[in-house]
Amino acid sequence: MSGHSKWANIKHRKAAQDAKKGVAYQRLTKNIIAAAKAGGGDPNANFQLKVAIDRAREGNVPMDNIERAIKRGSGNLEGVTYEDITYEGYGPGGVAVMVETSTDNRNRTAPEIRSLFSKVGGAIGELGCVAWNFERRGVVTVTGGGIDLDTLMGVAIDAGADDLTEEEDGFEIICDPSALSSVAAAIRDAGYIVAGAETSMEPKTTVAVKTKGEAAKLMAMIDRFEEHDDVQNVYSNFEIPDEILAQLD
Repeated sequence: MSGHSKWANIKHRKAAQDAKKGVAYQRLTKNIIAAAKAGGGDPNANFQLKVAIDRAREGNVPMDNIERAIKRGSGNLEGVTYEDITYEGYGPGGVAVMVETSTDNRNRTAPEIRSLFSKVGGAIGELGCVAWNFERRGVVTVTGGGIDLDTLMGVAIDAGADDLTEEEDGFEIICDPSALSSVAAAIRDAGYIVAGAETSMEPKTTVAVKTKGEAAKLMAMIDRFEEHDDVQNVYSNFEIPDEILAQLD
């Protein structure tokens, strides 16, 4: 079992801040699009999509928006073709940044993403300039009280998971992306609450953040990218200590 994940803590804290700022609605829709792209538009055959839909409903996302997001992700919107493009570069302090987009017009998206890199004090780079420092993983989030660590770990490993990490508000089960839906379904069938099932790019090495000001600038960078309509996910390799994260609330 892995120890506490600093990057996971940053993501969880970021999600809480997003909810307060009212951008959780957009994030829930993007999760549906990403899940439909990864495993198809049928929630009965794509557990990742089912979880994303359930979370969107809990967040009061209208069904029309949910259905449109499924169609966009599965490529079934008439007259519109989307392509996935990942942009790589560097943020403030030289941190590595990967921005995953889904666009129907790369000639519009590319200069806008380039401009965002410049606005946050960074620079866009060549393909592969930072990708070597990230590894794609499947991540299943389990929440709830009274969970026995050893029992959950046994269920997760038997289902094909590689690792388990304890977080502040639950557990993260790590697996190969191809096994995400099956692992999440097995954990749910064992009686656990699956609060999330998604793929993520996890950094192999991280850059330590030493001041509140630097941390605020980096979190603002993530915000700027995520607010762009074409952006699906943003990943970086900075690490903010818990004591500095607490100062940002």
